[in-house]
Amino acid sequence: MKTDTICVQGGWQPKKGEPRVLPIYQSTTFKYDTSEQMGKLFDLEEDGYFYTRLQNPTNDAVAAKIAQLEGGVAAMLTSSGQSANFYAAFNICEAGGHIVSASTIYGGTFNLFGVTMKKLGIDVTFIDPDASEEEIAKSFRQNTKLLFAETISNPSVQVLDIEKFARIAHQHGVPLIVDNTFATPIHCRPFEFGADIVVHSTTKYMDGHATNVGGCIVDSGNFDWMAQKEKFPGLTQPDPSYHGIIYAERFGKAAYITKATVQIMRDLGSIQSPQNAFLLNLGLETLHLRVKRHCENAQKVAEYLEADSRVAWVDYPGLESSKHYNLAKKYMPNGTCGVISFGLKGGREDSIKFMDHLKLAAIVTHVADARTSVLHPASHTHRQLTEEQLIEAGVRPDLIRFSVGIEDVEDIIADIKQALESIN
Repeated sequence: MKTDTICVQGGWQPKKGEPRVLPIYQSTTFKYDTSEQMGKLFDLEEDGYFYTRLQNPTNDAVAAKIAQLEGGVAAMLTSSGQSANFYAAFNICEAGGHIVSASTIYGGTFNLFGVTMKKLGIDVTFIDPDASEEEIAKSFRQNTKLLFAETISNPSVQVLDIEKFARIAHQHGVPLIVDNTFATPIHCRPFEFGADIVVHSTTKYMDGHATNVGGCIVDSGNFDWMAQKEKFPGLTQPDPSYHGIIYAERFGKAAYITKATVQIMRDLGSIQSPQNAFLLNLGLETLHLRVKRHCENAQKVAEYLEADSRVAWVDYPGLESSKHYNLAKKYMPNGTCGVISFGLKGGREDSIKFMDHLKLAAIVTHVADARTSVLHPASHTHRQLTEEQLIEAGVRPDLIRFSVGIEDVEDIIADIKQALESIN
């Protein structure tokens, strides 16, 4: 099936007499006839459902749809995008390990890697994603377990050179984990350019309606864990909590996502509820339609802002003036996302005044849903970062993150126009 069809019909294939629409399996438990049947499930000898923290039919159908969209072998839903990022890294990186990450990632993830995971004994080195391969390579160590980045960074909307990052990661024997939240698999499929694991905050475009928080991890099945046995003992050595099974031997291409499900999710438990998975699936059914409209509107808004003398700068990958324009055309030829970053000539104070005068666009923490929204990252999502960290993360003090919705674009532009006039 092509991408648009997968959005509508992927994941759930009803058999004779079954519901046409994916049901909500709102049950924590599943019945079996004998103790032996249940025992085989706990030993991972058979597939099946026994407790929703590990697997649920609604969640599995939605995860399968996202895996199809990304071109992966399997996926796992999580309770949030943040938990997806944590699990994706923690699945292969234990105490004593090291992560190399782009510095331009979302502020919450920057904090997760730079503060919280350090408390678990995992170190991180942040690098400029636009640096040369030689410069980035200097950050790798013997104990480096992965390279992490976002296809389109939040909030600076920088486009990642995926092939460059994949090349660097593989030269050092580690996987490339990419957060594809902003681009979505409608506009970019990182596995096709060498990425190994993809994560999503499904809260954003995938849900698309600001109704539920969620995340997802997708496994390409392409990384050879056994080729780097010493680096990834969790996958290549016996797991005592499952009678000594070796995931890379038992589960082959699905080793990574199986371990994430049966070990990490089992022990940490940040599951997505079946109700939320059901709502996510409704969002996925129109993802291909909405993302197109988001990008069409954002392109027009970006062009309007760029032409306004009161605007100091605009960064949107669809503008020819963007330093990432060529990368966007290479990796996302049909569009990027609906998020624009820009600043006003009056600096940080005018940026805040502008936001306060908007009427259609709402000041919210959220981004990438059907309604136009706006945020000042330095005052909000990245408030906990120092001035030096803000600059390192690509967040200027005057940066306005403008998430263009799917309303009539003339109304969105009119709102911007009146807000600009209100501060002058």
